[in-house]
Amino acid sequence: MTSLITSTAVCMAALVLDHLLGEPRRMHPLVGFGKVAIWLEQRLNPRDPKAAWRSAHPLLMGSLAVFTLVAPLVLVSLVLMAVLSAPALILVEIVVLWSALSLRGLREHALAVADPLAAGELPVAREQLARIVSRQTASLDETAVASAATESVLENGADAVFASLFWFLVAGMPGVLLHRAVNTLDAMWGYRNERFLLFGRAAARLDDLLGWVPARLTALTYAVLGRTRRALAAWRTQAPAWDSPNAGPVMAAGAGALGVSLGGPAPYSTGLKQRPHLGEGPAPSAQTVLAAVTLLERGVISWLAVLTVLAFSIYLMTGTV
Repeated sequence: MTSLITSTAVCMAALVLDHLLGEPRRMHPLVGFGKVAIWLEQRLNPRDPKAAWRSAHPLLMGSLAVFTLVAPLVLVSLVLMAVLSAPALILVEIVVLWSALSLRGLREHALAVADPLAAGELPVAREQLARIVSRQTASLDETAVASAATESVLENGADAVFASLFWFLVAGMPGVLLHRAVNTLDAMWGYRNERFLLFGRAAARLDDLLGWVPARLTALTYAVLGRTRRALAAWRTQAPAWDSPNAGPVMAAGAGALGVSLGGPAPYSTGLKQRPHLGEGPAPSAQTVLAAVTLLERGVISWLAVLTVLAFSIYLMTGTV
């Protein structure tokens, strides 16, 4: 079993790679995974009423699709853990975790929105925002753009950074691959519309399960590093009203930690969605987006610091590397 010192070192190395290189520019594994997922969904969830699989229950087909896509990744990772030597395995783990992380990517996307927003270039900010959120951005004002970008940083920080670190620490390479694959499928299929309501349910529920603990650790991290009392109050009183069991605590605690108001109505392709208000304070601005990025980065540094202290404490007590 990999020691905590080794796991912490892998996390640090992966984060350094992410800081220096960002996400893989070519042949990103998640892009390839997404293309395979699209191909499989079109065959197991066809819109043609005459298709052979049309009579099968979409919930069953969605569950089959999740298993078909995720199980081989976990199996291959388990085989690699069994056959690779320690140095080779550590290198593979670093690359896998690096490909699952998106700390630099979140910062770049946030700055791409915040910089033009601060400069008064609202159309450019809207265009950049449309690359990272699913809501309609063409009619959003400055406050709505800042709110959406802030929410994206807070929520994706939980999914693409803290959850990846958590599952690697808990279950190694199989854990991080399992979570990242399921999270990607939820992002693709987790819509509550006619096409995906049943087919995407397995991915959505499994993602909720895998994200439950990391989301609450993320919320706690935001609270400790920000306005703690406000963050905890928002988490306790406002998060339950949010439709996502994991995004609610993360964004409520994040809004409280930043001392701003998030949530509220948001336009989607299906119409205007009335969402609960989160946090308390002034409306968000371009500076709020940057503050959310800083909060996320301070959270990562704090996690690494705690892991380092724990790892060396265990080493001093047991002498085990």
